[in-house]
Amino acid sequence: MRDATPSSPDQTIHLSDYAPVPVTVTHVDMHVRLDPRATEVMARLTCRRQGPGEMVLNGEQLDLVSLALDGEPLAEDRYTVTDTTLTLHDAPDAFLLETVVRISPETNKAFDGLYMSNGMYCTQCEAEGFRRITWMLDCPDVMATYDVEIEADLPVLLSNGDEVAPGKWHDPWPKPTYLFALVAGNLVATSDTFTTMDGREVALNIWVRPGDEGRTGYAMDALKRSMAWDEEVYGRAYDLSVFNIVAVDDFNMGAMENKGLNVFNSAYVLASPDTATDATYEWIESVVAHEYFHNWTGNRITCRDWFQLCLKEGLTVFRDQQFTCDARDPAVKRISDVLKLRTRQFREDAGPLAHPVRPESFVEINNFYTSTVYDKGAEVIGMLRTLIGPDAYDAGCQLYFDRHDGQACTIEDWLACFAEVTGRDLTQFQLWYSQAGTPRVTLREDFNNGLYRLDIRQDVPDTPGQTDKAPMVIPLAWGLLDARGKEVRATEVFELSEATATLEVALPDRPVLSMLRGFSAPVVLDFDQPEADRLILLAHDSDPFNRWEAGRTLAKSRIIRAVTEGAGFDAAWLDAVATLACDDTADPAFRALALGLPSEDDLAQTLHQMGVVPDPDAIHAARKAAAVAVAGRLAHDLPVLRDAMHILGPFDPKAEDAGKRALSAQLLKFQTLLDDGAAARAAYDAADNMTDRMAAFACLLEAGDPSVAGQFEADWQHDRLVMDKWFTAQVAHAAPDRAVGVATGLTRHADFDMTNPNRFRSVIGGLTSGNPAGFHTADGSGYRFLADWLLKLDASNPQTTARMSTAFDTWRRYDADRQGLIRAQLERLQHAETSRDLGEMIDRMLA
Repeated sequence: MRDATPSSPDQTIHLSDYAPVPVTVTHVDMHVRLDPRATEVMARLTCRRQGPGEMVLNGEQLDLVSLALDGEPLAEDRYTVTDTTLTLHDAPDAFLLETVVRISPETNKAFDGLYMSNGMYCTQCEAEGFRRITWMLDCPDVMATYDVEIEADLPVLLSNGDEVAPGKWHDPWPKPTYLFALVAGNLVATSDTFTTMDGREVALNIWVRPGDEGRTGYAMDALKRSMAWDEEVYGRAYDLSVFNIVAVDDFNMGAMENKGLNVFNSAYVLASPDTATDATYEWIESVVAHEYFHNWTGNRITCRDWFQLCLKEGLTVFRDQQFTCDARDPAVKRISDVLKLRTRQFREDAGPLAHPVRPESFVEINNFYTSTVYDKGAEVIGMLRTLIGPDAYDAGCQLYFDRHDGQACTIEDWLACFAEVTGRDLTQFQLWYSQAGTPRVTLREDFNNGLYRLDIRQDVPDTPGQTDKAPMVIPLAWGLLDARGKEVRATEVFELSEATATLEVALPDRPVLSMLRGFSAPVVLDFDQPEADRLILLAHDSDPFNRWEAGRTLAKSRIIRAVTEGAGFDAAWLDAVATLACDDTADPAFRALALGLPSEDDLAQTLHQMGVVPDPDAIHAARKAAAVAVAGRLAHDLPVLRDAMHILGPFDPKAEDAGKRALSAQLLKFQTLLDDGAAARAAYDAADNMTDRMAAFACLLEAGDPSVAGQFEADWQHDRLVMDKWFTAQVAHAAPDRAVGVATGLTRHADFDMTNPNRFRSVIGGLTSGNPAGFHTADGSGYRFLADWLLKLDASNPQTTARMSTAFDTWRRYDADRQGLIRAQLERLQHAETSRDLGEMIDRMLA
């Protein structure tokens, strides 16, 4: 691929410009002599010409010491060096290029390339971090084998592949630069083994700082289960003699799938009942699985260019979702995934940052590690499986692995395998990768003389740079119930491929429609369904997702009416909620989700779609009023229901117990609204695990308890990950008129460190994501707060600031005053000297 580092912010890289590099690298031999401020990297690149043109290598912040070609120093007229490129003139057809550079890991606070975290050396090379280590063709379609020697006075020296001697590593599998990894430090390992389906024993190690080894058990268990699942479901076995995971405190992402040496944010490795919540355990399970599954969908088969990012990420997210569905309650998992999709990706699709699953262009590739690429990309894989069926999906995957092992591929390569297996033309389906926006599916039903008729229309909205879009292929899973809630038509899939279509069914009586079962497509459903029908679905639908969806729609309609009309909350809805809360035949985790009210951001987006300007203060007040109404209706049941969720015996992160704790926490929120925190105080004092403790802590913060924050800090100030939770909770649960002040005060706390991404996100993200009414306070102080901190961090960590800036992306849906206040901060950022990462995001939001 051509150099993906523009020389100026206005230079855009286009998918249509892709071309293979004229000279490629087939093997990399590296010797790394580690030093905090003067690490020396000696690299020998085995190069081969594959087309006409000069060889242009990528590099950033490198001090070039020497350069040689085939053992001879290269004359100055044979090459040109800039801040970001090293161009070789008249390179031969085959040669060995030797470079020596010096870099400074200690001063690298971008956590991109080779850097230091609490005395440990670590790398992060995706997407373009390798160019901060040495000169190289830093693009995903250049795949090379590696030999790496690490020289340092440290006990643990790790890299990709298999260790052939102390500090020497050989990776026999060709990989792109973004999968390179190196870790060195004073680390200890939790070790185990796994025997593959072909009888090979693999050594497993999870490396952590001394003192943390007691919190790695669940991650190791998740790893072994992931390896077994990938063999059983996809037929994929691991291919090296060792698999290493390293936990790092300073890490911009969740984790990284480097071949054989996964580097993880510590938050997604370390867990014990005292320090981790059930949500943490589930995240660890999911993230460990995700990064392991990348061994095949991302490593053995990678992306031809960064525009194909969804090829590895969307597919691997879908695979980790399948794994979690098999490990836990699939209905609860599906609801949770859709909640995340609607919260993050639908919001992305509806604003100035909308882009296709496969973008057509970018300025900074780090800005396209988005929910659209990951979460919508996974939905596209799920739709493909729904359309062609599980057996054909499995056959297509097998063909993909067999055909493309060791290659850098495209979306077209992926879809061609399924077209071949099924004989189906997938050209129209491919629009899901090229057209941005969330399709809106409108339903109009009619029943007359024994004929049920459903008219269906799809609309794909305009998004930045895209108008007048073609109809998509949308799989609509549906079923029918009768007036007593009995299913009269089992689930079928209607394939909507035109702008309009009609579905007709002959029935003796008018049915109740259950549409989009299992959320079979990432669309917005526009259906003015009678509330009586929704109550039937809430009580009786055999599809758990649509049962939950019916309840959520009923709740949302009540809160919206409270916002727009000042309406109260009717007995029919409250009775339905109470019935669900007391339904001991339903999974507690499902009941916890079903009792959760729509988020303030979800309500704001719904109002915006209705053509109503959302008022964050009114939304906050109406949502709280709804919670108070539910609490009042459940007042007599709450103690009994919570007592029924009591768990005997020691803490166990298994799904069954986690569901009980989730329902107990949801019920405690309602109790707190009635007793000013009395039950929460008792729960906090009695808690023997972090899940129950955090649930009670949040309730006490909501109740305004003046002492609980100090008590929590005194108990847990020694644990960095628990303290991240402490920082976030205080901002997220502050009264909206106090939230900015609370966040500001926490940034002055002795333990606040803006250079640590987890801690930065815990406070700034606690406001922007966790307290919408506080962030959108009418005086604009939330907007100034965010912009101030983006400017402070951007010089050292552009990736984190660019991602955090997306809190501004919904600015056009608010009132004129708030729009003006946000625009002022966006323009302030635009006119400041910012990174390319942040600059691109601001430009897109203001376009």
